[in-house]
Amino acid sequence: MIISKKLGKLDNLSGDGIDIVWLYWYETNKRILHQQTVSGKNISLRFLNENPAFETGDILYQDETTTIVIDIFPAEAIVIKPSDMFEMASICYEIGNKHLPLFFEQDALLVPYEAAFYKYLLASGYKICIENRKLQHPLRTTVSPHSIGSGETLFSKIMKLTTDKK
Repeated sequence: MIISKKLGKLDNLSGDGIDIVWLYWYETNKRILHQQTVSGKNISLRFLNENPAFETGDILYQDETTTIVIDIFPAEAIVIKPSDMFEMASICYEIGNKHLPLFFEQDALLVPYEAAFYKYLLASGYKICIENRKLQHPLRTTVSPHSIGSGETLFSKIMKLTTDKK
């Protein structure tokens, strides 16, 4: 079965006729995927003209008896809850420097677990923990971190905005 568009969103993934396609967080933006549903149906996902940005509950197929829905495997993640905007800017800068994917959910920043980065954040004094979470709301960042016309970097502008003016 070839699927090339999402049909909608389902809030409750339990019930009769629900057939789940499990994806890992790093597969959610793939335009072409070959997967198997929980019931064993082979499906091909082909989203050639758009980034699918799959999330839990996306309906891929529906008929009278079956609804095929996406679900995301929970993954080990570093959970960061910055205490203020200055800390938020600093952490985001560090994550960006490492070119790590960044997710936002329930007032927390989530980064897929990486031992070296976890140790770095701990050594830097950030309040972090490791949890199993569904990584499905990536933050899109397309700005250039280099100088912006005036010679200031984006990071230096953010830092100026977040520091207390005395």
